Amino acid sequence: MRNACAALAATFLIASASAQQTVPFANGIPVAPEMPIPPMPAKPVEYATAEGMKIKVSVVTRGIEHPWSIAFVSNDVWLVTQTHGGLRVVRNGVLDPEPVKGVPEVKPARRSGLLEVTLHPKFAENKYVYLTYHKPLPGDKGALALARGRWDGKQLVGTRDLFVTPPDSGTISRLVFDRDGKLYMSTAGGDAQDPSTLAGKILRLNDDGTVPKDNPFVGREGYRPEIYTLGHRSPLGLAVHPGTGQIWECEDGPNGGDEVNILVPGGNYGWPLVSLGRTYQGPWHSQKFQRDGFIDPVVYWTPAIAVSGLAFYTGDKLPKWKGDVFVGGLRYGEIIGTGQIQRILFNEKMEELRREALLMDWRHRMRDIRQGPDGLLYVLVDDDDGAVLRIEPAG
Repeated sequence: MRNACAALAATFLIASASAQQTVPFANGIPVAPEMPIPPMPAKPVEYATAEGMKIKVSVVTRGIEHPWSIAFVSNDVWLVTQTHGGLRVVRNGVLDPEPVKGVPEVKPARRSGLLEVTLHPKFAENKYVYLTYHKPLPGDKGALALARGRWDGKQLVGTRDLFVTPPDSGTISRLVFDRDGKLYMSTAGGDAQDPSTLAGKILRLNDDGTVPKDNPFVGREGYRPEIYTLGHRSPLGLAVHPGTGQIWECEDGPNGGDEVNILVPGGNYGWPLVSLGRTYQGPWHSQKFQRDGFIDPVVYWTPAIAVSGLAFYTGDKLPKWKGDVFVGGLRYGEIIGTGQIQRILFNEKMEELRREALLMDWRHRMRDIRQGPDGLLYVLVDDDDGAVLRIEPAG
């Protein structure tokens, strides 16, 4: 009987192996098929949603080349970054024809260049605008930088770097201010477990780019004092929880293992020692999904949706979504042309109850999602001919 079982198992393995396709690879990564991406609708589209609320989605403006981030100066004036350089202004839903002057020169990379745009908490008084960008350095090198300028209604004036990381800190970044006016800046690349580097970390800075004295690793030998948390892969979303004031973060895993994390001072989130994702070639990235000393995510995706952008909805215009978390998605399951938005509903203990995929029929890369001052949701579509979408109640 044992020999018969062994023979059956061997037959199954041979059949299974012969049934699989051999896929092409490029730079060690499988080349995925591309789903056809339809043009963005010319007219608003209405949808029924899982919470019994109908929404309307419309294209407000387009022509923004690969937008990364949006900041609302007012209901009528928005600032939008283009990754390959250029800060754009949208006024009353119309894109200004020329980029804003006073923006630092960027070093374009494949999906990087000019990144985050964020307003100071006291913007109404000081008009400070913060940018993260990939800064060109001698020898064709680049570094992640934080800059600040003053908005005069037409351009940035007095723009200067507040903080520049070493060249190993990746080419992506997000920013968010907490309730105390401290600035959190995400980095990627390099060794996320090495506390002597800024790679794969969330940094905590004063609004002038200096280090707060109460940062968790200030004065600790071998640790960069800017570090707030470590062990991150590709942090592409930061947001403040409206109730607790804690900083939430979302990051891309490899082939699976996208995460939403709640940041605690000095916390280690595991990358690359712990991951819920696979390597792009197929094997699991790590031998264990949990280990002592590492903080688990509160939400994870396998397959990955390539999370990008993170927002809590706190408005009244979409009441069934109040308190929910929204993330952008660039592609699902490693298939190009499968972008979406996801909504996550939590209980009072911030435990996930359910999630809903939105705009899957659009198929475009959804780079960011933010709540506007009008209480509606706005989405950035990351295309050559990128766009800003508005989500509002239908009817």
